[in-house]
Amino acid sequence: MKDADDCYRKTFSISWEQMQNDCRALARKLLETGRDWSRIVAIARGGLVPAAIVARELNIRVVDTVCISSYTLRSRSDTLNVLKRPDLIGMDESWLIIDDLVDTGRTAREVRKMFPGIYFAAIYAKPEGRPLIDAFISEASQDTWILFPWDSLPTTSFVAPLADSVHIGVTSEIYRNESD
Repeated sequence: MKDADDCYRKTFSISWEQMQNDCRALARKLLETGRDWSRIVAIARGGLVPAAIVARELNIRVVDTVCISSYTLRSRSDTLNVLKRPDLIGMDESWLIIDDLVDTGRTAREVRKMFPGIYFAAIYAKPEGRPLIDAFISEASQDTWILFPWDSLPTTSFVAPLADSVHIGVTSEIYRNESD
């Protein structure tokens, strides 16, 4: 596995509000294509939340997944593991692939092999992966780790310093007083 320190020098945090706004912006862009989308294939796990939001905005009722494992926390695996493929019966140009991020393009290349000719959109793109998708909303540098809201604690909650949690008996990352 390749460690994050080897390739990520910056971190960019995405809030839930920003994610929803960016997903809605992608949905607008997809509407402007004039296509009549019939199905979304979300790349799990990162593409699940964006796919749900885009499906709502485009009134798409059929959402499936392709499950590929290539990351463990901030470490990138040397191999791609395809854990689940959707049923490809009836696949046509009305299908839409959604992911949260196209990074190096390894996952996107594998998905392109499974779904040749299908429109592929991601919320965020990095330079190495950008040529493999048809649409995206925001671009980040290759050396930026994008921290998604489902991978972090809300910034509106107080988080006790770890040293304090040992002394006052905090049982979770989010601060709780013993008297609660």
